[in-house]
Amino acid sequence: MATQEQGNQTSVTEFILLGFGDLPGLQVPLFLLFLVIYLVTMAGNVIVIVLVVADRHLHTPMYFFLGNLSCLEICYSSTLLPQLLAGLLTGDWTISFTGCLTQFYFFGALGGSECLLLSVMSYDRYLAICNPLHYAARMSIRSCLQLAGGSWIGRFIACSVTALPLSQLTFCGPNGIDHFFCDFIPLVKLSCNHPLLMDTLAFSICLIFALVPFLLTLASYICILSTILRIRSSTGRQKAFSTCSSHLIVVSIYYGALMIAYMFPTTDLLSDFKKVLSVSYTVLTPLVNPLIYALRNREVQEALCKACRELRT
Repeated sequence: MATQEQGNQTSVTEFILLGFGDLPGLQVPLFLLFLVIYLVTMAGNVIVIVLVVADRHLHTPMYFFLGNLSCLEICYSSTLLPQLLAGLLTGDWTISFTGCLTQFYFFGALGGSECLLLSVMSYDRYLAICNPLHYAARMSIRSCLQLAGGSWIGRFIACSVTALPLSQLTFCGPNGIDHFFCDFIPLVKLSCNHPLLMDTLAFSICLIFALVPFLLTLASYICILSTILRIRSSTGRQKAFSTCSSHLIVVSIYYGALMIAYMFPTTDLLSDFKKVLSVSYTVLTPLVNPLIYALRNREVQEALCKACRELRT
């Protein structure tokens, strides 16, 4: 849909998401698949939050940040999957300009918050393994609240710097977004304005809120691995590594897909591959995070078993 403006120029008022438009025969199976993923994602992350809040043995900085991560994953999935499920169910892939911009804002803000929070969690593991004597002082309740709050608020403010100029762009057709959600690059490509300024702005924001947290996370794990390798006891090495292995798996999955999707140039050959990667970091990562932490963390398993026993009695 477009509205007439000055002269013959028209302005797009809604977009059409084309991400799964070429798979009409698979819409019902895809709907059922994504519905199950969404329900399991919600249930898994809610269980983690409830366990962290209810079990006093999990009232530590590591599990405080894990609870924040689960809360973030619930919001992250709810930003994208309901729209995707509605499109698969009804076949209506249209989204208004305001709705598209809102989805982009929350997707970008929550995705950036996850980068920052993963970096904070790696810093927590770095202090616990490399500087255990200073851990209690540096990870006080106040410090944990500041780190978690900064991860949430900082990225929402930064995303406004991108979203506000994006809302001022002119879209005069076509209105088909080659994706299953409103992402920055497909939106800018549809704009009639010169995209150089927006590309530079987005690159700067991503550099600060994605690459810098990744490098900090990488540096933390280099120090952690160096410290673990210096432990003489094999039992000590195994115990130290088990405290950060789950987080390392989550970081590897998330950043691996994210970097390939955004750092490589978008071509016709890579377009479909990037859509698959987008499914990985937008849909599968929120699903596997609680599963990885629950299956690989003994304290979470014990808290879950304890909760199940209390429910039966």
